[in-house]
Amino acid sequence: MASGHEHTVKAFDQDISQLRALISQMGGLAEQAIYDAMKALQRGDEALARTVRKKDKQIDAMEAELEKLVVRVIALRAPMADDLREVIAALKIAAVIERIGDYAKNIAKRVPMIHAEGEERIEAVSILPAMGQLAADMVRNALDAFSARDAKAAAEVHASDTALDDFYDSIFRTLVTFMVENPRTISQVAHLLFVAKNLERIGDHATNVAEMVYFAATGHYLAEAEAGESSGS
Repeated sequence: MASGHEHTVKAFDQDISQLRALISQMGGLAEQAIYDAMKALQRGDEALARTVRKKDKQIDAMEAELEKLVVRVIALRAPMADDLREVIAALKIAAVIERIGDYAKNIAKRVPMIHAEGEERIEAVSILPAMGQLAADMVRNALDAFSARDAKAAAEVHASDTALDDFYDSIFRTLVTFMVENPRTISQVAHLLFVAKNLERIGDHATNVAEMVYFAATGHYLAEAEAGESSGS
């Protein structure tokens, strides 16, 4: 017969597995929302854009479910050290994923405005999906790192944020130049700049997830580790 301690450990392991599964499901929904929002933008697909906005409620509901589970785990299991770090990381990551879903929803909201009848098509509309792909990849890789407790993978996601920032800077310059040369496109360009900024913020949030994963896995902050590597090189 299993001891009370063994039963408690097994129950805690099941709770952790459930937390990870919820994070994975939320992340999958958020990642798909980014893909679909960018597809809707590229095609001017208002029906798909509306679907993205509706599905955001699923992410919100799952975050609420995860919050309840975390409270129960802390109250009943009293996790310590590494286990507590993982539980708290899951809670924080869920909040970040919810925000990522909001950014995807915000992009979807702009689709009808960007593709308003009579508006001139801007080349950056076809460039932005590549930035969206990079942002979605960062989200997926950060969540994969969480699932695997992989500190190295988390550090790689953190490093890739520079590429997304460079992408944003390039698109920003392109759009502003186009707007100056074609003043009648000011409204449309403003919406596209909003989209680019939302993608840049998604990258920032993926980076935040990576930092949480690194801390949960190692007990150290990523910035401190990078500072140590720099001073030692």
